[in-house]
Amino acid sequence: QVQLVESGGGLVQAGGSLRLSCVASGRAFSNSVMGWFRQTPGKERAFVAAITWGGGVTNYADSVKGRFTISRDNAKNTVHLQMNSLKPEDTAVYYCAAAPLSSIVMNPSGYLYWGQGTQVTVSS
Repeated sequence: QVQLVESGGGLVQAGGSLRLSCVASGRAFSNSVMGWFRQTPGKERAFVAAITWGGGVTNYADSVKGRFTISRDNAKNTVHLQMNSLKPEDTAVYYCAAAPLSSIVMNPSGYLYWGQGTQVTVSS
């Protein structure tokens, strides 16, 4: 069974940091692009960041560039999202996703597997 399980969400004050983690079962992670998306009530799921299998290529939404860093540990089937200088507008449910592709895609429809989401709340 393919599973992605996120952790690390929570409540933090503006300017603070959080580190999200996503652990994947084998087939969801191998040779896959891993991405992070976020969603707020009434809005579509939005791309945040993604990383290729080898970790050599990353891509970020403009709104998080310079503040968020995506990384992966293939030996542990884990992808992380380090979030610094958090803003209230970063408040959302954050989802981990896997795409069986070699190049990064930013459209959620390109991702085959999804985690259950973890809530991030940034207070002002």
